[in-house]
This record gives sequence, C-alpha cells and structure tokens, in this order.
Amino acid sequence: MTRRAVALLSGGMDSAVAAAWARREEEYALVTLAVDYGQRHRAELAASQAISDWLGADEHVVLGIDLRPVGGSALTSDAEVPKGETAQGIPSTYVPARNTILLSLALGLAETRAAEGIVIGVNRIDYSGYPDCRPEFLAAFQQVADLGTRAGVSGGAPRLLAPLVDHSKRAIVELGLRWGVPFDRTVSCYDATSDGRACGLCDACRLRRDGFVAAGVPDPTRYA
Repeated sequence: MTRRAVALLSGGMDSAVAAAWARREEEYALVTLAVDYGQRHRAELAASQAISDWLGADEHVVLGIDLRPVGGSALTSDAEVPKGETAQGIPSTYVPARNTILLSLALGLAETRAAEGIVIGVNRIDYSGYPDCRPEFLAAFQQVADLGTRAGVSGGAPRLLAPLVDHSKRAIVELGLRWGVPFDRTVSCYDATSDGRACGLCDACRLRRDGFVAAGVPDPTRYA
C-alpha cells in the first residue's frame, strides 16, 4: 500500500531537502503544499512548484491566506528586511503564528488526502530566533493533530516529521547533494527579486551561504 505524506514546500533549501528525504529515503508519495500568505519574497512560490515537479509529487497545492493585515513582520509589510547584521532575539522577519497556520493547513490537507505524515523543514539554526521552530512546539502541534482531528480520535493522526530539526546548514547541504536536490532552483532569500535572485545580505542568505562554504562546495545561489 502506498504511503502518502503532505510536505510543506516553501521553495527554500530546507523544505526542499526535507521533502527529498521523505521521497527518497522514506519512499512517501508526496502531496506538496505551498502557502501564499502575502510574503514579500514571492519568488519562493514559483520555486516550490519547480521543486515539486523535480520530486515527482502526485499533487502540488497552493493555498492563499493573506497575513499582511495581521502585520508584525518585515516579510508581510513594507518594513525593511535587516541586512548585514545578525538579529538579537526574535528577528523582525518572524511572522506571527506562521508555522501554526501552515501546519494547520497541512493537517487539513493530510486528512483529506489520507496522508500518514506531514513533513516540515525546520532546523536547529532557527531555534533562537523563531519560537515555532523548536522541538517543543512540534511536539505540542502533534498533540493538536492527535486531539483535534477525525483521524486523530480514530488513532491515526498524521505524524509530524521534521527530519532536519537537529541538523546544521552544512549537514542540510550535504544531505541535499546526496539526493540530488537542485539547490539552484530554490529561493531562501527574504528579499529576493521577482525572478528569485538573492540579496546576499539578509540572515537567510548568510546562513545559506555559510552552509555551502562549510560543506566545501560551490554556492549555486543566483544573486542579484
């Protein structure tokens, strides 16, 4: 019987590698999910389609939910994205409740597609800045899935799968290379151009570049 998972696929490096793990290592049939939440780096939506195609996903779903009226983030407003500096504490690029919302949408999709798992690409590098990337948060959301869904009360809630949660950016690059992830098609930059070229200066660009340097391989990122 085919096992199916819903993979949250932002179009960035981490989500692409997490989805590749699910497809290549765990042999899940994938339904990929991208969310158009009003993010300024909209090129990542096209990147998510490209990665979904590369993965051979059974279905690619794009859901729209505009978080700009909620505010509170440089990614959903005209506020300047910090560049050339390391944020202290929770950065201005934190989007309030984003992973809670994205995982809730993935959970609904998993129920309707009879998926056994939900794949998300959070990792330890984001712990200090983004509270919804912590293992404690993921464990709490698993309880939500267990208690708040029809599948859950029947004993079969989808499992929340975060294969990169304890990985460094170097390890993520190395795993992606093992599985042939086309990193040049991914978009991680918080202030990318409309055609997906990276600024090279924001936190996301810096962490991504450091991962390739640490892995000792050329950085395939397209810079503006």
